[in-house]
Amino acid sequence: MRTRHTALRISLLGLAPLTLTALTTGPAEAHGSMTDPVSRVSACFAEGPEHPRSAACKAMVAAGGTQPLYDWNEVNIGDAAGRHRRIIPDGKLCSAGRDKYKGLDAPRADWPGSKLAPGRHTFRYRATAPHRGTFELYITKDGYDPKKPLKWSDLEAKPFAKVTNPTLNAGSYVFEGTVPKRSGRHLIYSIWQRSDSPEAFYTCSDVDFSGKAPAAKALAPVASAPSDAQIAEDAAKSTVDHNGHGGDDPGEAGHGESVHVKNGHEPHSAAKAANAPAAQGGRLAETGGDSRTAALAVGGVAVLSAGCATLFLALRRRAARRGA
Repeated sequence: MRTRHTALRISLLGLAPLTLTALTTGPAEAHGSMTDPVSRVSACFAEGPEHPRSAACKAMVAAGGTQPLYDWNEVNIGDAAGRHRRIIPDGKLCSAGRDKYKGLDAPRADWPGSKLAPGRHTFRYRATAPHRGTFELYITKDGYDPKKPLKWSDLEAKPFAKVTNPTLNAGSYVFEGTVPKRSGRHLIYSIWQRSDSPEAFYTCSDVDFSGKAPAAKALAPVASAPSDAQIAEDAAKSTVDHNGHGGDDPGEAGHGESVHVKNGHEPHSAAKAANAPAAQGGRLAETGGDSRTAALAVGGVAVLSAGCATLFLALRRRAARRGA
């Protein structure tokens, strides 16, 4: 009888960590974009996907329609895993090589921009679905020409700001960085690499170091970040699924099919995207399944725990009767 009791105790103790694991299981969610300085996609979304004001944002809509702006918080690569320079071609940094966001790569000097000065600056990255990870900010080198396609060689080799798991404040990641000395028009490129998934997010923010107030008919208008009200109002028009990280064309695979093929990978078919949990685009990489997985796991553990407890009590009663 002691042997049985010992075995049952071990079984029940073993259920404790399993139960805790099931309760903490859930989808790994992450979406967002830079809002200080304002990213291109954020600025165009703030202008209004249906009727953007600036020439650059109008051209972006003409190139890819309004949906990329409603999905402003998902310029990503689902299986990046730190391979940014290897899998994103020159000239396609702002779109992360995704055809869906190709309008962001247009080389022009009139993208809406943000005033910026060298020295300490507080950066803000709006996270509509926050998660743990590392942010790296790169700035263009002296001599950068915004009228030419952006190449990796246009950026400094090392980030001027890097932070892991920054503070989340009022829906935005907030962190400090020291902006290098520059003059004129430049660009800040951000990479947000998640630490619990290979997924990474990318932004291009056009900045102006002139230090002068923009003229009434300035070539590049001042960028504005989308308001909380606009984000909430237009959320229903987004195809981004934060629980399953879906909404992309399955053939695009979350990182642009052309990039995928170029690097020797087989494009995801719609069937693969629907059936493979790690498939990017239709369902981006998750670290714990979805909410249904968690519910099933918790339910299964609960049933197993109840069954073991009932058996344990029954054996104790039988032992008590025999002792009597």
